[in-house]
Amino acid sequence: MKRTIFMIAVALTAFLTACNKSSENNGTGQLVIKVTDAPFPIDMVESATVTITKVEARKAGHDTLKTNPFIVLLEDTITFNLLDLRNGLTSDLLDMNIPAGKYDLLRLYVDEAGLKIRGGGNYKVKVPSGKQTGIKIFIKPGINVTGGLSAELLLDFDLSRSFQMIGSDHNPHGINGFHFKPVIRAVNNSTAGRIIGMVTDSSLVKLKNAQVWVKQDTVIASTFTDTLGHYGIIGLPAGKYDVFATKENYDTVGYSDVNVVAGNMTLKDFMLTHK
Repeated sequence: MKRTIFMIAVALTAFLTACNKSSENNGTGQLVIKVTDAPFPIDMVESATVTITKVEARKAGHDTLKTNPFIVLLEDTITFNLLDLRNGLTSDLLDMNIPAGKYDLLRLYVDEAGLKIRGGGNYKVKVPSGKQTGIKIFIKPGINVTGGLSAELLLDFDLSRSFQMIGSDHNPHGINGFHFKPVIRAVNNSTAGRIIGMVTDSSLVKLKNAQVWVKQDTVIASTFTDTLGHYGIIGLPAGKYDVFATKENYDTVGYSDVNVVAGNMTLKDFMLTHK
């Protein structure tokens, strides 16, 4: 099993290639699981960890009343520092062969989550339901794992909404802990695109820790720029999105109907004005 940690969201990966119908639901296909995203407030957080103990997948079309439709993909204890995974970087959670077919639901068993605050405390919470019954992540549309081939599904773990701080989030000593309510989206990475770019001020100074997010009615995904002002949002299904960027003491800039094409990269830079 491959476990390489790079940088923030949980990503599940599977590369789909065309094949002939006779092999689609026979034998096994390869499934890879990865990780990515960033917490808020990003500049106060030293680490954001999630400990995963088990992953299960459901094959579509099974009668849940008669049989157990889930297969175990992983049964091990792995801790990810999600702060190391952002702006398009992912980490493998698993890489294995599973029975070919279409899968429409994952169960992610999470033992605990933790936040370490710069100049502040180290906070951990147990996740009883996440450990006992698993966190359900629906895959819409389902992902096809094809016999003899490999498939890629991205699980985007939105830390800005998953880690909800208790107390003041403007002062490290004002934080009293946090609630952990995981917000995760599942995307077929083989049919997804990405938006990347830079965020600068009006003097072209690169802005770090600027927040960038994409919307289609509601927020789909978000991230924060790195020390060079760069951002990347991956795993976006083809379509049109509204994209926004902002930073404390700066205005908010947005673009409407930004087109994302499957398997391609869309470049969108932002220039923010200081208030």
